[in-house]
Amino acid sequence: MDRIVEAVDRTSSVPVSVQLRGALEFGIASGELPEGGRLPSVRSLAGRLKISPVTVSTVYAALQEVGNIEGRVGCGTFVKSMTLSANAAKLRELDGKIAELVDLAYDCGIAPSELATRVSMTPRQVHVSMRLLILGNFWEPTEAYAQALRPHLDKADRLVVGTMEDRSSLEGQQFDLVISPRSLLEPAKTYFPDTPITGVTLIPDEATRVALASLSTDERVVGYSYFDTFVTMLKAGIHRFGPHISDVQIVVRGEPDAEAAIEAADVLVYATGADYLLKSLRADQKAFEYRHTPDINAVKKELLPTIEAYRTKIMKTRRG
Repeated sequence: MDRIVEAVDRTSSVPVSVQLRGALEFGIASGELPEGGRLPSVRSLAGRLKISPVTVSTVYAALQEVGNIEGRVGCGTFVKSMTLSANAAKLRELDGKIAELVDLAYDCGIAPSELATRVSMTPRQVHVSMRLLILGNFWEPTEAYAQALRPHLDKADRLVVGTMEDRSSLEGQQFDLVISPRSLLEPAKTYFPDTPITGVTLIPDEATRVALASLSTDERVVGYSYFDTFVTMLKAGIHRFGPHISDVQIVVRGEPDAEAAIEAADVLVYATGADYLLKSLRADQKAFEYRHTPDINAVKKELLPTIEAYRTKIMKTRRG
């Protein structure tokens, strides 16, 4: 949170409210602000940013409406979990049925060890293949997300790639679950109102982290954001993985001084979608993309249990 607050730039052409919302959205999406983490109170954050509490309250309300955060009466505001998993009541029900099964096995003269063997060899009555959609802003990075996810999915599941810029290609297709970066939850829910949607945590990929760590301390670095909501997290990310870099300026697409800033830069760090800038750079300028990849630890702990929970729901529906 400290990095995010420090990265908010009051001199930027992007309004502070837009910077703050984008910073929180991308902070949650990247795991910088982890699920279940407590956010500062409205007054505390407003005081740190030197802005009106009404502005912070409005941003919190917008994020809560989308499902990124939740307010808990008497406790505060927290990053909302996207994980859908079995609840305690269901687990207690399972324990009860196992106990009944053990008793029945004893009546049949079957020892628990033999019962365990029989259970392990019993096939599931129904196996549901899931049709999943991974939704992103641009095709190439979203396909890279899909490639990172596929080895961890059930082999029978199908993962389709879709982008916000080419939604028409998805019309008429049915999906069991839509997966998107948490920063895209709001538009995803608009375009797929009848389909369950869950978020995937993204982190800067290894190439991005290595490139930032390899920069010289005396190089002038300009970060270029394709979206104004990403400016704060781009700056915070550069400072996180390149803490030795002191001369950093962040510009956003369409900003009047963007071209001049890029012209004066030694290194351009551009957000995904802005690779068109490469053709205008001089030979002595360096550039690389600030690219994300799914956080596999979060995939295992959050996304996969959510997929299995929805698979179980579908199985119950079909049995019913």
